[in-house]
Amino acid sequence: MAFPYLEAVLGFMILMYIFETYLDVRQHAAHKLPTLPKTLVGVISQEKFEKSRAYSLDKSYFHFIHEFVTILMDSSILYFRILPWFWKISGESLVYLGLNAENEIFHTLSFLAGVMVWSQITDLPFSLYSTFVIEARHGFNKQTVWLFFRDMIKGIALAVVIGPPIVAAIIVIVQKGGPYLAIYLWGFMLILSLVMMTIYPVLIAPLFNKFTPLPQGDLRLKIENLASSLKFPLKKLFVVDGSTRSSHSNAYMYGFFKNKRIVLYDTLIQQCKNDEEIVAVIAHELGHWKLNHTMYSFIAVQILTLLQFGGYTLVRNSKDLFQSFGFDTQPVLIGLIIFQHTVIPLQHLVSFGLNLVSRAFEFQADAFAKKLGYAAPLRAGLVKLQEENLSAMNTDPWYSAYHYSHPPLVERLAAIDEPDKKTD
Repeated sequence: MAFPYLEAVLGFMILMYIFETYLDVRQHAAHKLPTLPKTLVGVISQEKFEKSRAYSLDKSYFHFIHEFVTILMDSSILYFRILPWFWKISGESLVYLGLNAENEIFHTLSFLAGVMVWSQITDLPFSLYSTFVIEARHGFNKQTVWLFFRDMIKGIALAVVIGPPIVAAIIVIVQKGGPYLAIYLWGFMLILSLVMMTIYPVLIAPLFNKFTPLPQGDLRLKIENLASSLKFPLKKLFVVDGSTRSSHSNAYMYGFFKNKRIVLYDTLIQQCKNDEEIVAVIAHELGHWKLNHTMYSFIAVQILTLLQFGGYTLVRNSKDLFQSFGFDTQPVLIGLIIFQHTVIPLQHLVSFGLNLVSRAFEFQADAFAKKLGYAAPLRAGLVKLQEENLSAMNTDPWYSAYHYSHPPLVERLAAIDEPDKKTD
């Protein structure tokens, strides 16, 4: 008797939904707490706390509904064998258009086109509500309906241009890969990720946002001096017009080898009136670079990707696996989709482990900035970001341990303050 793969996957999906909903309920209860954590009393204003609490509760209610609809749709798609039905329909549509349905590349692209249309339709109500109701209600949304749909159309156009060559390459590699398939797939994805990291900030990101050089002044000089002192090869320093879409703030850096760039959101500059706070945030980001966190994360992702492809090569020829999900044939893309479903338990464990490592990296980057003498402005900057983004002030320890890649503010402030207390 064949192993019931589909039933096992559905069972685990539902169990994980129940477990994660339990964590969501715990976090929802934390959002409802009427008082600030002791560490933040006198640090965060009561007005900001009340606004943060209302925002967090709104997002929490929305999350419950969104997750319920998602598990209902995903489970139904698998249980009622909608995937094999849709695969069949996508092939028939090719025949209707006069194309060869036996060509797996054409068949796969037809299938993906239908999936993209379906996902856009099902996701659109949630995206619209999140953007124009929740985010607008709490003062974050700055984009118009026209800008929202323009971004969506640009995203679809990019997928149509970039997607087919990538899909075709993957299918050819799987069909001709032989015993070294996992290595070939990994090598292709490595090259693709490097290419995308190179062209995204130069060609793709400017399609959605405007990047302008940070004007000459004290802030630019301080950031350049900091980068120079750490031998960070800063080539360009940009401001991005994040305020055209949202009042949330952020900063990031990117680039290879000696061609590094730093990007500040204009909202970050508006919110942090003190230049030292912004420089402290940049010092934290440079800490990730100096401590090789980006390299370690990249290597970890590559190892996990290689292991994943190795697992895929072991099961891709399993007729029982495909038949359990309702397929008589064994298309490359469907094999990848089914494999992703079968390794969901491992994916959750890996994600949890990566979050643990990420939180450790965040503490180390904070400590690095503190060592440079930015303890006070970093503390002030973190508080300012927490306030202006209306981030959750009260967090459930189980929820944050499972979901958060960054430590809660309370823990970060305690870690920044701890060495001072010891020296006292």
